[in-house]
Amino acid sequence: MPVLLFTYLRNMKAFALTVTLFLAVVLLHAQSLNNIEQKISKQIDADLSKHLELLKNAVNINSGTNNIAGVKAVGQLFGEELKALGFTVEWVELPDSLKRAGHLVASRKGTKGKKLFLIGHLDTVFEPEMVPNPFQMLNDSTATGQGVNDMKGGDVIIIAALKALFKEGLLDDRSITVYMTGDEENAGKPNSVSRADFIQRGKLHDYALAFEGANGMHTAASARRGSSSWKLLVSAKQGHSSQVFGSNGYGAIYEAARIIDQFRLQLSKEKYLTFNPGIFIGGTDLDSLKQKWQVAGKTNIIAPHAMVNGDLRYISADQKKKAWEKMRKIVTSNNLPGSSATIIFAEGGIPAMFPTKGNETLVKKLSEVSKALGYGEVKPGDPMSRGAGDISYIAEYLDCIDGLGAWGAGEHAPGETTNIKAYPLLAKRAAIYIYRLSHE
Repeated sequence: MPVLLFTYLRNMKAFALTVTLFLAVVLLHAQSLNNIEQKISKQIDADLSKHLELLKNAVNINSGTNNIAGVKAVGQLFGEELKALGFTVEWVELPDSLKRAGHLVASRKGTKGKKLFLIGHLDTVFEPEMVPNPFQMLNDSTATGQGVNDMKGGDVIIIAALKALFKEGLLDDRSITVYMTGDEENAGKPNSVSRADFIQRGKLHDYALAFEGANGMHTAASARRGSSSWKLLVSAKQGHSSQVFGSNGYGAIYEAARIIDQFRLQLSKEKYLTFNPGIFIGGTDLDSLKQKWQVAGKTNIIAPHAMVNGDLRYISADQKKKAWEKMRKIVTSNNLPGSSATIIFAEGGIPAMFPTKGNETLVKKLSEVSKALGYGEVKPGDPMSRGAGDISYIAEYLDCIDGLGAWGAGEHAPGETTNIKAYPLLAKRAAIYIYRLSHE
């Protein structure tokens, strides 16, 4: 058996054992749900097979961000489910220049309780030209498929939770909006356009709940780091390589390497701040086509040009601003002889979701639901464990929590999985959580 396959199967067996032990603990705990919440829980169990069939159907529709028809097809699939629950369903079109499918919005308006904004996304990172990975059960506890965890699994949990509440008449006269974006994995630019409607609607609510993947049963995200990009451009004197370090200077590649290493030395110890140089090229001529670069050069020529493209992640706008200032200073100070450099920071990007007291209170309320179900305590997760997400666009306007979706592994990679046995547990938790918040 190949080593990678053996390792994968061994990890899956360990994963399944963890789930089995967890379920045993759940059964040993006495539940402290009221009569209504017990009915909600039973509805989730009763409809579980239908929810898993919906997940399978959604996963088997390719909805890579650039596959506009596929994203709309998944939106239509979920839209029909939400329409059957009494939601008014809309499709938010985006300008053709953004080359994105748009967003699914479903809403119910009422006069009672807190207003909830439930967030999902329809797209995945898997485009049609990639090797297909349809929905498949690997064993009785694990399923694989493109987007099965990130985040069609979370989308179906939203629908499962709302369906259980609908059947018990608990959505009546409540204000809930389900917003599933069509380009979370690669937002249309500028973000100010692709997220304008999302932000406007989000502001009208009291709480935002996002259903990106759960990192197990005992953490939820009260904070997420923001993300932006930067580009370093270095110019230097071109000349014969025999004179490098001398009359012809050091060249662009050495200077670019010096700057990047200074970034690492001076900023890498700061909590929550990361910066990754994803592309690094240098030579006599540089040319780009989208994300593919062409470069020309010779070993006996001192390179006159270098370019480094990277991302920057931060916990707050203030941390981002200070990082920019430090990086600019490094770029323009102590340049190697014969070289000069500039750095360009992309405006916009994804803002940070700062860990506010309101967000932490939402985690505590989720923990109360979890303990009532016998699952145990839920605590705020480490922001370093997640990338940026849509919820961050509205985090400054209302209390937010993320990580309420499916529990799995291998997101953004072939063989992405979700934990099927944990699925009803997460759906019950979500349904009762939504019920309690919407009835405050």
